[in-house]
Amino acid sequence: MVSPHGIKLAVHLISAYFGDIVSKVCECLLRNGTLSLQQVLRFTELNKENATNALLVLIQHNCVQAFSIEQQGGFMEQPKMVTHYMALHDNIIHLMRFSKFLAIISDEFGQECMEIFEGLLQHGRLSMNQIVDRYKDKHKSHTSEENSTAANVAHENFNKLAQAHYIERCPAREPYLESEKEDDTAGKKKTAKSKTNDPSQTLEARALAAATPMESIRFLVETDTFTNGAPDENTKKTSTTEIVGEKCCITHMTTRMDNVAGIVLSAIFEATRRDETKVKMEKTVPLPMDRIYEEAIKREEGRSLSLERVRDSLVQLGCEVPIIGLDETCSIDLKKIIDEAQAQEVESVVLKKYGREAYRIFRLLLQSKRLCETDQIWMATFVDKKDALKILFQLWKDDLLHMERVANEGQKLESLCWKLNKVSVWEQVLDDMYHAALNLKLRLVHELEQAKEILRKGKSVGDQVLAKRKKVGEKWEVLDSSLMILDDAIMLFHDF
Repeated sequence: MVSPHGIKLAVHLISAYFGDIVSKVCECLLRNGTLSLQQVLRFTELNKENATNALLVLIQHNCVQAFSIEQQGGFMEQPKMVTHYMALHDNIIHLMRFSKFLAIISDEFGQECMEIFEGLLQHGRLSMNQIVDRYKDKHKSHTSEENSTAANVAHENFNKLAQAHYIERCPAREPYLESEKEDDTAGKKKTAKSKTNDPSQTLEARALAAATPMESIRFLVETDTFTNGAPDENTKKTSTTEIVGEKCCITHMTTRMDNVAGIVLSAIFEATRRDETKVKMEKTVPLPMDRIYEEAIKREEGRSLSLERVRDSLVQLGCEVPIIGLDETCSIDLKKIIDEAQAQEVESVVLKKYGREAYRIFRLLLQSKRLCETDQIWMATFVDKKDALKILFQLWKDDLLHMERVANEGQKLESLCWKLNKVSVWEQVLDDMYHAALNLKLRLVHELEQAKEILRKGKSVGDQVLAKRKKVGEKWEVLDSSLMILDDAIMLFHDF
């Protein structure tokens, strides 16, 4: 379930990119869940053409997934196939990360790969022919020789991105799901459940599973992809989830430890990327020490690293092998790293919002695995008992804590016991981050309008106009930088 400000941020992004009609359909799906076209028309009061076009735009840009399912008819009516649509909030939020993605691709692969990636970000799903044609147009290829050279270069750069798992085959446009009645019948005949017919999954989860290409072909580049008239299933899209997940981890470890830790973790991700199939992995794929070292020194910033320095960083990163030899395999506990990073972020929020004494109480309860009595809390944190009780009730009122009244049989009294309401806290922090990101995006829009107004009025460039332009530019840079930092924190909580 998407939080309130998460929905508002997503709707703002869709409106900025695709306009009000598309954002109205998107908001309808985000707030009401999976809907048929008829339901979308009823909720939005749009005409059929506008609603259908909006849905097609959202599907093209991987912001909505369609699927069909058989719906039982009424009395004396035959069952019929109905198409349903669900909004993909995660993919919508990626819209504000385009500049970050392009910077990553440009740094790692260069300008020409970045141009291909940029095309996929701008246009959503593209076939190989469309990617090549776009590349030819951009590089002004006219003769047959120039066209052939441009096509070869585009194919080569495309292969680099696919092999690095930065682009992938698109999900099916409208997979078919068996109805629950069919599932029950099929379940009696099958000894094993398929991933799309598991009754424990929601309808949305089943649809996503059915639409997702098999892992064996997800990043596969086939020769028929390059032929004319490429079929829909050979269209490609960006694989942004892997990018943001890895970079988020690397950035955090570089900040928390040092550059070497970031280089080593980046080397591990690069070496194991083909084996990793999801972002939310608890541990990295085990790798031998010599493989990690070889990958680390391939990087320009890692060329001067010694084997001992890489070994020390692995220990810092939590590798459990006490003495790491060249033949030893190492695996990093990503879950522990992310848990610590999330805890630090939440503690910072509590400190700013409630003060230092509340921060000390919160840290104690965060580290505790059981209910703590009020007396234990104020004595352990050195907070006055009266103030501690006031803080505890405030945190409980804001749904950060769980409270229980425990009877003391010996003294015939009740004790108040407290425990961190972790799920609620983490959800609140993420929603607050979405709220802050929305405010920053709105402020950026305001500053852009200000800049346009200055350009419109300042046709004759004078010192005063130049000063205003510089001031607006500085504001924009600060706001954009703040948004990128905030987005790293959002990824830390959402993508992990």
